[in-house]
Amino acid sequence: MRYTIKVSGIVQGVGFRPFIKRLADRMSLPGTVRNTSGGVVIEIEPPSGEQIDVFLAALKAQAPSLSRIESCEAEAVDSTRALSVFQILPSEFATGDFTLVAPDVTICSECLREIQDPADRRYRYPFTNCTNCGPRYSIIRRLPYDRCNTTMQAFRMCEPCAKEYHDPSNRRFHAEPIACPACGPKLHLPGSDDALAAVIASLKSGQIVAVRGLGGFQLACDAQSAVAVERMRQRKRRSRKPFAVMMRDLESVREYCHLSSDEARLLQDQTGPIVLLRMREPRKLPAGAAPGLDELGVLLPNTPLHHLLFEPPLQCLVMTSGNMSEEPIVIANRDACSRLSAVADRILEHDRDIFMRVDDSVVRWNAGAARVLRRARGYVPGAIDLGREVVPLMGCGAEMKNTFCLIKGHYAILSQHIGDLENFETLQFFEETFENLKALYSVQPKAIAHDLHPDYLSTQWALRQPLARVAVQHHHAHIASCMAENRLKGPVIGVAFDGTGYGTDGQIWGGEFLVCGYRSFRRAAHLRYVPLIGGERAIRDGSRMAAAFLYDAFGPDYRKLSIPSQVRNLPAVLDQILARPKLWTSSCGRLFDAVASLAGICHASSYEGEAAMLLEAAATEGSGSYRFAIAPNGEIDTRLLIRDIVHDVERGCAPGSIAARFHHTLSAMIEMVCKRLRDETGIEQVCFSGGTFQNCRLAGGALAMLENSGFQVFMHSQVPPNDGGLSLGQAVIAAAWLESEEES
Repeated sequence: MRYTIKVSGIVQGVGFRPFIKRLADRMSLPGTVRNTSGGVVIEIEPPSGEQIDVFLAALKAQAPSLSRIESCEAEAVDSTRALSVFQILPSEFATGDFTLVAPDVTICSECLREIQDPADRRYRYPFTNCTNCGPRYSIIRRLPYDRCNTTMQAFRMCEPCAKEYHDPSNRRFHAEPIACPACGPKLHLPGSDDALAAVIASLKSGQIVAVRGLGGFQLACDAQSAVAVERMRQRKRRSRKPFAVMMRDLESVREYCHLSSDEARLLQDQTGPIVLLRMREPRKLPAGAAPGLDELGVLLPNTPLHHLLFEPPLQCLVMTSGNMSEEPIVIANRDACSRLSAVADRILEHDRDIFMRVDDSVVRWNAGAARVLRRARGYVPGAIDLGREVVPLMGCGAEMKNTFCLIKGHYAILSQHIGDLENFETLQFFEETFENLKALYSVQPKAIAHDLHPDYLSTQWALRQPLARVAVQHHHAHIASCMAENRLKGPVIGVAFDGTGYGTDGQIWGGEFLVCGYRSFRRAAHLRYVPLIGGERAIRDGSRMAAAFLYDAFGPDYRKLSIPSQVRNLPAVLDQILARPKLWTSSCGRLFDAVASLAGICHASSYEGEAAMLLEAAATEGSGSYRFAIAPNGEIDTRLLIRDIVHDVERGCAPGSIAARFHHTLSAMIEMVCKRLRDETGIEQVCFSGGTFQNCRLAGGALAMLENSGFQVFMHSQVPPNDGGLSLGQAVIAAAWLESEEES
């Protein structure tokens, strides 16, 4: 009897076909295996029915580490021709089918040993890879995942590589990006015969080098050189936003940062993310690496090229995105020459095209788990299994930290981090990635979900598309995203704390408690509105937000208080605006800005979230809460909190003490509101979402309080809690609305 076995999931580009052949040969089973646009199809002829069960059990238990089997279905079929051996057949493509695509992953230990071995033919070769490591998503043009469908098509394998590629016992058996110095991609540095040696010499001398990496260019310099770091900051026009630092190995990381076993595991994970770590005191790196912060974004070398850059004495390299501020990461050699030459002293190119640009992912260990803050290389295009079939849809995300989400079958496929949709270049990146992913997964969306904010570029783009459109409130999308990731049916109590989200009343929300499911939500409680003076300027100017909260708490005489001069000396005309504001906000992010200013920690932010990050970094140990009140209509009165903080400022309390009490107050506030809503609704499931929950102190404190009070608390781990996860929520809400329309 012959069996046809269809396997779906991440089963291409991970050594799955070679694994199946080795397994079948070991069991002396004749048959075939091939890639298709829907996954992998196996045909096999076991001598008995019991042996098919053994084969299937081994297939699931011993599958390659990079694979992810979503389904494995075996069906007995009639056959007139007996099979004699086991073969790998050419791939087949069928329009409309799709399979999951593997993300790019870090170099494996075996390839690393090869590039460090002078006797190996791949010694110091920066494009070494095998079926267990290397590029996937960044080079694939279409499915199925064969060399001819990737940017490696331009490189013809030499005889030794071809022999490895066709040898079932070799770990490069059907490794599509296989290459070596004789036949593969090469580095190029204008004016140098030895590009790698010249780049290392440039880094040692304090120069800035643009390095063409796996998913785009990166800007690198010696992180131990204060002069080089400051030069990078000035040329990139990046005033205080922290840089990521790549460190040679774990021993180097431990020298500069505190490192738990969980954080070490994250750093060494095949996804290779940037991990936020607390720095040791005294700090050994220049202050310019992460101005004012107690944490540093750290990553280990993740490609052969990165490992080769760390020639002694280089130990730490700033490794930041190869772009100018607010632009997409550069991927093409010609663009690097025109767009990065003002920053980089030298530009290291290579001739393997990058099809999908992908930045580094960012992860933080928070509240007992790894939390993705920026989802890109190593994670994308990994899919979120929704647990049920959903109509094909698109959620196009928000303005800040944009991603979009496509739904096909029961999978939600989020794009890589696009960035802030504030210019034409980033919108082009958005459109380019949308077309690529739509084609790769054969998705034809039936509708597009977008944010309520009419001025977002993502909203305007959605309104131009010839599809049904669904407008979704920002904070409802945040909570729905958390629900979908955790496969919750609802209803839940949603705590959505962030900086900016357009409310159904036309005001700016951001300190919200929702009772919601996918189809609808009720705004059950929120922070008290205060004036937002100056719109976008108030988001950057914490002293203005401090004035708004002070005016609300003390009235027009607030300038007579013992408050920081940056607040007291604001233009008097602002008081007229405070008396008759046109725009109001309930934003928790703006409350963080105000408290940071009142405590003298940060009066103006040079990048999004800076004041909140500095406030968290400043917080000392301790507890105790400031006062607040909750009105019957759910309005959370912050005037008592502000008055207490001013009292602490007047009596000379340390900024760290104020920061600690403020964080504890927010945690206590979340607990109290959730208890009231549980009494009202009986709901005990709580979802945290929004950029404010990137804060470890707040998330950990609130989680502990709620769990002690008997709640089930759910947080993000696979997608960011910030606006980078918003598109998932938009998509699942739109799906629920469309389903309800069909039912009616």
